[in-house]
Amino acid sequence: MKDEDTMKKLTDSDPETKSPDLVAQNLAQLKALFPELITEGKDGVAVNLDVLKQLVGDQTVTDAEEKYGLNWHGKRRARQLALTPSTGTLRPCPEDSVDWDTTQNLMIEGDNLEVLKLLQKSYAGKVKLIYIDPPYNTGKDFVYPDNFQDNIKNYLELTGQTGEGGKKLSSNTEASGRFHTDWLNMMYPRLKLARNLLREDGVICVSINDKEQHNLKTAMSEIFGEENILAQVVWDKNHSAQAGIFKVYHEYVLVYARGAELIAPPKAPDAEDFEAGAMKKESARHPMQEFRFPKGTRFDAQDGVELKGSWGDTEKVHLKQGRMISDNGVLGEEVVLEAAFTQANQMKQYFYGDRSTLVDSRGQRVVEFYFTATGKLKITKERGVFTPPTVQRWGMQGEISTELAKLFGMSAPPLETPKSPAMLMDLVAWFTESNDLIFDFFAGSGTTGHAVMEINSSSGSTRRFGLVQFPEPCAPDSDALKAGFKTIAQICKMRIKLAANAIRTKQPEADGDLGFRVFKLASSNIRAWEPDREKLAETLEASIEHLKTDRTEQDILFELLLKRGIDLCTPIESRSLTGHTVHSIGAGTLLACLSPAIPQAEVEPLALGIAAWHKELAPTKEDRKARDTVCIFRDSAFADDVAKTNLAAILQQHGLETVRSL
Repeated sequence: MKDEDTMKKLTDSDPETKSPDLVAQNLAQLKALFPELITEGKDGVAVNLDVLKQLVGDQTVTDAEEKYGLNWHGKRRARQLALTPSTGTLRPCPEDSVDWDTTQNLMIEGDNLEVLKLLQKSYAGKVKLIYIDPPYNTGKDFVYPDNFQDNIKNYLELTGQTGEGGKKLSSNTEASGRFHTDWLNMMYPRLKLARNLLREDGVICVSINDKEQHNLKTAMSEIFGEENILAQVVWDKNHSAQAGIFKVYHEYVLVYARGAELIAPPKAPDAEDFEAGAMKKESARHPMQEFRFPKGTRFDAQDGVELKGSWGDTEKVHLKQGRMISDNGVLGEEVVLEAAFTQANQMKQYFYGDRSTLVDSRGQRVVEFYFTATGKLKITKERGVFTPPTVQRWGMQGEISTELAKLFGMSAPPLETPKSPAMLMDLVAWFTESNDLIFDFFAGSGTTGHAVMEINSSSGSTRRFGLVQFPEPCAPDSDALKAGFKTIAQICKMRIKLAANAIRTKQPEADGDLGFRVFKLASSNIRAWEPDREKLAETLEASIEHLKTDRTEQDILFELLLKRGIDLCTPIESRSLTGHTVHSIGAGTLLACLSPAIPQAEVEPLALGIAAWHKELAPTKEDRKARDTVCIFRDSAFADDVAKTNLAAILQQHGLETVRSL
């Protein structure tokens, strides 16, 4: 061993001989928090001060100095839009849900910009994978017309919830002078908010085609940092006849990490055992092959073994190193197989590798071959680290559409160009583990939810999904409208229900989470102060009760969850204390009594009952102190301020320091 290998000589150019580079450290910290601040200046890396001013609300922003990057009219406004708080809420809809009391999955109907804002407190830094399939800006698809002043009002008008019939949703045609601008103004704030939801080791995958791929990639590199792009995956998906100089066979999936250095190598799909020939778990993603070998078959090196696939083709796989099978068909030792296809149809299945563990050529799964006592070949798919190629075949678009139509029992799919369940299953398998949260805020037909349920049912994992879909009206004369679907959100909900039913039929023993909680975007339950100067007396009287009278206690309760940053699927326990319903959320993190009236005589017993329940939930003094429970009441429930003060004092005497009213 050389001396320099054990004792490195330091020079004045080595970082170890210098004091810390504080400028570099500051830049690194700024870049970690706000990647869009870092740009290229005349002397190298620089901070975009205009962007910094916008992020802190400084109104003195100018465009005096040109900087490297993607710029368009309205970009500053789009960035501000992401920073503007939402005035909405999410109303629970148990009647549209499946397994409301037990499920950990979400389906939210609403404008995804407002929904993303509302989810910031509850889900910031908690999502492992985000997948979205946004409008491709083809000139035919609907691009969300955001309103900077009041986007909730805008949403209610667009969806006809204001009693005025609703605005007409229009496409963004190529004839428009703002064709790319409108699309970027729609995408930018949503991607900004999506980044906040990702865990430090989170990943976002975005489907796109050539129309906006270049703009999307530049915008995402600004938001996530260009060093955090993991891949630009090409999906070979459409070989149908097309007009033009070239036949466009592909689309893209842009894959970015929040922190690329934290991303673990992808893994093959979860373990799943099946006996070849059984055909019990056949699916479009994992077609079953029927491998049969007579008892006592002798295998020698380089002997050809016919593999008859379920699609009818016959291929040959050679034993690279043979072992003898005993008379009862049990394998004595492991075998080694290598690919040796003799047929032209190589897209279905082929193998390479060594020992008895193999990976199919796409890197999609690891398989292990061994024999059963009946002489059949058994295959075990195991998880293993591998490197997925950047060109993928996740199925042809026509096949995917046909499968979706079959699921719905229709002659044509309810939505054109649905995404591939195989693609979503791979992305979920590569980047998530059991218990991880996956979000899709351009949910479409609900492919992401379908894929998560499929993986959970086959592997026993407990991944969760959250879907967001705008209630965009189905196109006139569409097959979906003829089938009774009014909006794409309805198609999404039905697809998840049908997929869950199909899984139960295919795997009756499956006990995974096949439900979902439905919420709908709405204006806040708290009435805004909107004085009518011509009817000031009536306005003042109506504002005494500042909670909207057409909202339920459950509506108010879930707005509290959002505003307090609590998961929307957190268990809620309710008890009746002195005739008043009290809710415990998150095992006592939040205690809420929303009774419309609490008489003076019931103040003390109610407070003592809440204190006793709190002690039951957190039996030790340390637990109660660490919990920092918040107690919330309806402000108008008390006869006067004295009653309200007495209740708060009693609760505080028992360690419940934080008491609030609505």
